[in-house]
Amino acid sequence: MNAIEHLGLALLHRCDPERAHGLSLIALQSGLVPLPGVVTSPRLKTTLAGLDLPNPVGLAAGFDKNAVALAPLARSGFGFIEVGAATPRPQPGNPRPRLFRLTEDRAAINRFGFNNDGAEVIAARLARRPKGAVIGLNLGANKDSADRAADFARVLTMCGAQIDFATVNVSSPNTEKLRDLQGKAALSALLAGVIEARGTLARPIPIFLKIAPDLDAAGLEDVAEVALGSGIDAVIATNTTLAREGLKSASKGEAGGLSGAPLFEKSTRVLARLSHLTDGKLPLIGVGGISSAEDAYAKIRAGASAVQLYTAMVYEGIGLAARVARGLDALLARDGFASVAEAVATGRADWL
Repeated sequence: MNAIEHLGLALLHRCDPERAHGLSLIALQSGLVPLPGVVTSPRLKTTLAGLDLPNPVGLAAGFDKNAVALAPLARSGFGFIEVGAATPRPQPGNPRPRLFRLTEDRAAINRFGFNNDGAEVIAARLARRPKGAVIGLNLGANKDSADRAADFARVLTMCGAQIDFATVNVSSPNTEKLRDLQGKAALSALLAGVIEARGTLARPIPIFLKIAPDLDAAGLEDVAEVALGSGIDAVIATNTTLAREGLKSASKGEAGGLSGAPLFEKSTRVLARLSHLTDGKLPLIGVGGISSAEDAYAKIRAGASAVQLYTAMVYEGIGLAARVARGLDALLARDGFASVAEAVATGRADWL
């Protein structure tokens, strides 16, 4: 981390967490943050669900909910970017405060509740996206919707022409009963609607499914079965957790989803189990607690074809993506892998 980044983080940590989040986006938009540009190498270049990536380190949804900082994010070292979640209609989300730093745990708890500007506004911003970047959108449902499953297809229809992939997010813990859509029958019906909506696009795009880390063994088996039979293109494992074991920070009891370092082991075990259940038939994206190249490498060796991070940037800065990608390149070289794909699932047994 350079001196400018270190100073910027110190100043942001003096602010309320949600205000600091907003200021970080403003700093990116204003050009105040030095950015590394595209980070790539022959070893880091990889393909995910038909998407050609300069490196496998992605930005998870939630940082740029409203697609306001696409151009600087495309120069921040990420191999791909996911914005959102977007819902059909704008909604304010849950009351503040709704974001909490858990500094002692290198973690965060949020209960935003899909606050966003709505799919129409976000689609207009995506239409002005930078060329060459791989950008996807996390699809959400309005809290007061009479048909939440239909909301996902509606957002895809509104925004699909402007994105490279879309993620069905049924794993946020902050919208009441949303996780109920991870059940076998409900998930099958929901994904069928999204796949049907994809068929109406002039340029069909990959569809990803984002799951929770709190599924039990039977629930994970159901998700794997539905995912393999639904026509989706990848699974993101995982979203935030409701678990609170071992936390030290004062805000540990706040309601919402926990992300960051404490999630690493749990999410990686879910990832490995899902890799075993799907037997390499479906690409997986590993998310949860990544703060270093070693963490990203562990996710890949557990079964991920690519990874995403977000919370660790609260503590490590926007330069983290580039550092992780470069470090991952070195780790792959150290172990004799000529590509990311060669390393996928080579250490899965360690997590089962």
